[in-house]
Amino acid sequence: MPNTVTETPPGGETFPQAGLDRHRRRRWSGWPVWSGCLAVVWSALYGAAALYWALGGDGYPFERVHEDRSSGSILEPSRAELVAPVLALFCALGVVAGVLMLKNLGTGRVRKALLVYGWAAGIALALLINDYSLLGLLAFSPALLVFAFTGVPGPQDMGDILYWHRGNLMILFVGGLLWVAATLAYQRRTNGQCVYCGRSPHGPGRWADGIRLRTWGRRTVWLAVLSTLPYDITRIAWYFGWPLGITDEFLKEMQDTPGMLEMGLALGVVSTLGSLLMHGLIARWGEVWPRWVWWKKGRTIHPATAVVPAGIVAVALVPGGLMAVRGFELTSWGITGPAILWAVWGVALGAATYLYYLRRRGVCRSCGQG
Repeated sequence: MPNTVTETPPGGETFPQAGLDRHRRRRWSGWPVWSGCLAVVWSALYGAAALYWALGGDGYPFERVHEDRSSGSILEPSRAELVAPVLALFCALGVVAGVLMLKNLGTGRVRKALLVYGWAAGIALALLINDYSLLGLLAFSPALLVFAFTGVPGPQDMGDILYWHRGNLMILFVGGLLWVAATLAYQRRTNGQCVYCGRSPHGPGRWADGIRLRTWGRRTVWLAVLSTLPYDITRIAWYFGWPLGITDEFLKEMQDTPGMLEMGLALGVVSTLGSLLMHGLIARWGEVWPRWVWWKKGRTIHPATAVVPAGIVAVALVPGGLMAVRGFELTSWGITGPAILWAVWGVALGAATYLYYLRRRGVCRSCGQG
């Protein structure tokens, strides 16, 4: 089918939505610049907070607290006098690196050093320091939206779910995304590539072949699907009374806790549904709205409709899987063992999403290639 992202309704009618879409494109088209500016601002603000904590200020987000208010970050628990100065220095280097990137400065070793810092900062902030908090927020977002108006059932409130140690990880995650975007833009600008699509004027490259993209897309999607099965199977088994990967005592404890097995079953079902949706990255119904979406049936699906949510889920899965590695116990492998594969799921889903984007992207409005 044609490699296009434009959508023309039957009869050639136009809709007011087209003007809104153009406005949104203009707003987002500046990401190569504003991502770098925001990365510098983020580094300056978080660096100032880290300096405040290093000097003895309150609110250090990695200190040892009660289990109900802690996170699973790799930096927790830690002492402010040891870690906060390192964070402040890290952010100060980020301000310098960000300014140099915005001015397109740096060649040779300096350019390599800026790229190493930028990619390391993005990966560390978004994936390595974080825990499963973002994944939990995504999984329970419908319930949290309801709780915001009705209150949390039982003796808890929203503060027991969204507390400072978790909120800080969300701030770090946003900083990581900003550094990834800023570094990607700098790398493309200084490498002679189109800053928007990444294409090179020297040629389309090996990944412009649609057959190759679809073949590797199938492989990555199936890898992602297989990585979800252990989690789905264990949670469903627990619901039906089979202590797969856990002790009989722990199963009895879950059975005696109202709603615990039902929550595990729901998460297993959501994971299964997610694995089914991933097939849209390689199937026709991921490019053209199928019959069961009757109000858009037959229209072309804009790539962002799949790329944005799939990309967010992929990035959220990886830190959750890495956190499970740190908490793994062989005697109760069913608790965290299947969750370790979230990291595989996230990487595979991210790769499949990127391949889908490469296959679906149309002609670049900036460089004209495509």
